[in-house]
Amino acid sequence: MAHLAHYREAHPLAYVITHWINLISIVVLSFTGFVIHFPFLPGIMGICRGTHMFFAIVLVGNMLFRVLSSPFIKSAPAMGTREQVRDIFSFLPQKDNRHQLIPWIKYYLFFKKEHPLSGKYGVPQKLAYLLVPCLIVFIAFTGLCLWVPTGNWFLFAWVTDLVGGIHTIRLIHYLTMWGFLIFTALHIYLSIANGLAPLRMIFFWKEHGGKVYDVKIRNIVGDDPLDDHA
Repeated sequence: MAHLAHYREAHPLAYVITHWINLISIVVLSFTGFVIHFPFLPGIMGICRGTHMFFAIVLVGNMLFRVLSSPFIKSAPAMGTREQVRDIFSFLPQKDNRHQLIPWIKYYLFFKKEHPLSGKYGVPQKLAYLLVPCLIVFIAFTGLCLWVPTGNWFLFAWVTDLVGGIHTIRLIHYLTMWGFLIFTALHIYLSIANGLAPLRMIFFWKEHGGKVYDVKIRNIVGDDPLDDHA
């Protein structure tokens, strides 16, 4: 099936910016985390610890903005349309992609050639995106257990003792970072499985022509040859 058009309404500029912040933060946190866990670059441990904490705060703050702003900022609920609703509805169950988990899994695993018509996000994408804030809160909590200024606070110290000590917390924190890296790899795959248009949109905010989708009848209604004059 031909690709749906990618309009800017699907990804408001505010969320393009938060996406960039997430990407930069995860890259920096992963690198500095590796250096802290395996100090293979002597002499920069202090810089890495400070940078790690700074970008951890940035990541958490960015996540809070993304979640708390979703009921207020509008975006298109499906690709191929400029019609907008409050962005939170793109993450909630939609008629456009309800009961499509199995078809989407088959498509991503190459057992199904044509991808299902759906909302802006496929069902696996929605589940992954809902998991990310939970992972951020979890890894931030374990980070505060490890951070010297907060590690002795009652809640963090209690959890550290509960799981068996600081070494266990450090391992949990480290493995959760790998969870983020795996998610990032899957996120890239899910984003480009239908073509490179999503990358052009999210990185350059560049619209891409294609099939036009009507969210009321949940079907393709035409074409927009946007590429011919982009």
